Amino acid sequence: MKEEIRLTQFAKHGGCAAKIGPDTLSRVLGRLPKFSDPDLVVGFETSDDAAVYKITDDVAVIQTLDFFTPVVDDPYTFGQVAATNALSDVYAMGGEPKIALNIVCFPGDLDPDILGEILRGGADKVREAGAVLVGGHSIQDDVPKYGLSVAGLVHPDHVYKNFGCRKGDVLILTKQLGSGIINTAVKAQMASPESEREVIRVMTTLNKKAKEAAAGFTVHACTDVTGFGLLGHCAEMADASRAVIELGAEGIAFMQNAKEYAEMGLIPGGAYRNQEHVS
Repeated sequence: MKEEIRLTQFAKHGGCAAKIGPDTLSRVLGRLPKFSDPDLVVGFETSDDAAVYKITDDVAVIQTLDFFTPVVDDPYTFGQVAATNALSDVYAMGGEPKIALNIVCFPGDLDPDILGEILRGGADKVREAGAVLVGGHSIQDDVPKYGLSVAGLVHPDHVYKNFGCRKGDVLILTKQLGSGIINTAVKAQMASPESEREVIRVMTTLNKKAKEAAAGFTVHACTDVTGFGLLGHCAEMADASRAVIELGAEGIAFMQNAKEYAEMGLIPGGAYRNQEHVS
C-alpha cells in the first residue's frame, strides 16, 4: 500500500503566499536598468501582471509566467490551480491565452505518477482556456513547484493595466476573497470539507468569463488579486494611478468561514508582509 503524500507538507509557504514581499521586490527592481523600446506597451516598471509588446497596429503579445508551491494536497487539483493562476495574468491584461509552457520543480524521490497528475491538471486548464501546451522545462528540487509561462494576444489599444484609476471609478471583484486564509486552514487540517471544496472551486475557475464580461464596460485599470492580497494590489494600483481607493468591508464577498479562520489566527505569512507594506 502506497504511503499517502500530502503535497502541502513540502512547502513552508504555500502558493502565492510564497511570493517575495513587495517592499523587497521594489528595492531590487528599482536598481535594475530600464529598457526602452517604442513597441513595449507594458514593462516591469509598474509592477503589472504581465508584459505587453506591440507587434503590429492591431496585435500585441502578452507574456507572463507564474509558478508556486502546492496549496492543495491532490496533485491533479494542484496542477489545475497553478495553471488557472498563470492564465489569469493574461486575462487581467485584457487578452486571450494562446500558448503555454510548463515550469516544473520536482523531487527526484517522489513517485513520477504524482508529477504526471500535476501536469494533467495543468493541461486540462490550458485546454479549457482555448490555448495550447507546447512544452516546458523541469528541474529536480526538494520542494514541488509548478506553473506556466503563457503568451497571449490583445489589441494594443485595449490593454488593461494596473494603473489609470480615475475619480468615480467603481471597483468590481469577480471572485470571493480569502483563499490564503482557507489554504492555511487546509494545511493545518482545520478547514471544513465545505470550505476546502469552495476554495478549490474558486481557485480553479478561469477568469475567462470575467474578462469577457469586462468588454462591455470602460475599464480604466485592472489586476488579479493574488499573493499581495486585496490591500496590497489596491495599494499598487493607487500608487501607480496617483489615486485613492476607498474600500467598504460590507461590499466585499469572502469565502465561507474565511473570517472565522482568520480570527483563529490561521493567517498566511504573506499577509503580514502585505500589511507592513501598506501601513
